[in-house]
Amino acid sequence: MTSTPGSAGPTDATTPRPADGRIARFARAERWVHRATAGLMLVCLATALALYYPPVSQLVGRRRPVAVVHEWCGLLLPVPLLLGLASRALRADLVRLNRFTPGDREWLRAVRHRSPRRPAGKFNAGQKLYAAWIAGAVLVMIGTGLLMWFTNLAPLAWRTGSTFVHDWLALAIAVAVGGHVYLAVRDPEARRGMRTGSVDPLWATREHPDWDHGAEAQEARNSR
Repeated sequence: MTSTPGSAGPTDATTPRPADGRIARFARAERWVHRATAGLMLVCLATALALYYPPVSQLVGRRRPVAVVHEWCGLLLPVPLLLGLASRALRADLVRLNRFTPGDREWLRAVRHRSPRRPAGKFNAGQKLYAAWIAGAVLVMIGTGLLMWFTNLAPLAWRTGSTFVHDWLALAIAVAVGGHVYLAVRDPEARRGMRTGSVDPLWATREHPDWDHGAEAQEARNSR
């Protein structure tokens, strides 16, 4: 169901009130969680490159400070999300991201067959799969990283396996994050939604035709 342009969007006391008929999409807390997590992730990837790619390692020189920054940024990765759970808007969106529907399977089939009709609520199936994958990958990276950091936590065989998993999963994360950034660069309105909290109604109708933002706004008002 497509709601009427100009309806208000989700949610908590920090949600912006869009002007000019724009639709509220993300509350302030959600945007800050995204920015903080993105910043920590980029630092982790950059320091990993400096630690494991020889040409960059030679430029950086001092390996130990880079390793410390890498370790602590990796440990801090879940913190913005955990703090953001205080936001009703973020909790509601996590529920949406965790719910895979028949419409999401249809979206995946439409992408595979390059069909222009791609049903999607507030988040499409690709966004849900990416969110689930990156969350799981971060947890695995933290676990394997701790085994590598504290060498007395496990026997040598475990640490060797952890190093293998950590290194290859880091490469997979770099590719996934690169794809995420590439898609964001191709969609200025999606970036604007994450930057300002609101989106154009025509974009919402085209990209998320089943997003009932009007009902979502009414639910938010009733829950206050």
